[in-house]
Amino acid sequence: MAIIKPFLTSSRFDSTIGAGTGTGATFAIAATAFDNDAGVVATAFPSAFAYYNLYINGVLQQGSTSTITTTTITIPNGDAENAGTPVTVEFVIN
Repeated sequence: MAIIKPFLTSSRFDSTIGAGTGTGATFAIAATAFDNDAGVVATAFPSAFAYYNLYINGVLQQGSTSTITTTTITIPNGDAENAGTPVTVEFVIN
C-alpha cells in the first residue's frame, strides 16, 4: 500500500490557447504565458507534484492529452482550438 503524505495543496495556472506556439504535435504553451492563483504572471510550473489536471474550456482532459515540464505544457493539436479558449492547469502538490 502506498504511503500518502497528510498534507496536500494545489496551485492553478490560467491562460488561453492563443498564448501557445507551434502546430500539431509540437503545440505548446510556455509557463510564462500563464497567470498563477495570485493573478501574477508565472515564472515556472512546480518541479515536484503528485499529479496535475488539465482543463480546456473548463473540461477536464485525459492524462494522455498533454505533457508538462517546469517551463512548458505541450498539448498536441491544441492549435485546432479557438485562440480565446481558456486553459487551466492545476497541480496537486504534497
